[in-house]
Amino acid sequence: MRYQRVPMASDVGLGARARIGLLILRTDQTIEHEARMILPLLPDVALYHARLFNDFTISRETLLAMAPRLPEAARLLPEEWRFRAIAYACTSGSMVIGPERVEALVRQVHPGIAVTNPVTGSLAAFKALGISRIAVVTPYGQEINEAIASGLKAQGMEIPAFASFEEPDDNKVARISVKALADAAISVGQSGEIEGVFIACTSLRTVDAIPMIEEQIGKPVTSSNHATLWHLLRLAGIDDRLGQFGRLFETGVAPQARARASA
Repeated sequence: MRYQRVPMASDVGLGARARIGLLILRTDQTIEHEARMILPLLPDVALYHARLFNDFTISRETLLAMAPRLPEAARLLPEEWRFRAIAYACTSGSMVIGPERVEALVRQVHPGIAVTNPVTGSLAAFKALGISRIAVVTPYGQEINEAIASGLKAQGMEIPAFASFEEPDDNKVARISVKALADAAISVGQSGEIEGVFIACTSLRTVDAIPMIEEQIGKPVTSSNHATLWHLLRLAGIDDRLGQFGRLFETGVAPQARARASA
């Protein structure tokens, strides 16, 4: 065998436009799949993810238990890769732990970068869509539903309608059919009181159904994965319009909102 050292040349590698990160729950079966629907349409944007341990049963206690694990998961995304933005992908966890605390925990490892989550992302989405009276659809039990409703109301949202499958097992939540989700969203979204619909929980399959639901009710629709991925991209400076994913992906985020997120 002849061995030789050959000349090396390098380039910027993957993610020439942006590298973005996702912190995903151990129990989540959905958000990676939905991210793969969107990312191939965005040249030179690289997505990396890490998983953190959580319980299959969704309760206030199991959600709060994730807080100390957030920095551990964030360390699995190397700071040297210079991420433009990172998202923690858990709606109920973000609401119970608190979006500000989530951001602070991630920034312990990645100081100075933009951080989002389904709560922050959905609020940015509502603002971009110009809506404040929303119907909410969740899979959660009453305790978590109350936390979701009160948290959104505290941010100025009105919730005239709320629907839930009341399923606490995340393993079962991921198997809720797309048709059942669409039917629920259409049912609560048809009222004249409603300006738009939010489908909460990253385990729910929604991204490819959103344009159809919007067409049925004539109003904007978003979901945890939909809003989080949109906000993650916008915070990373990726403003490509992808109207095939619904009205939200035809909008940008306000420059002042981006500046606050990266402060």
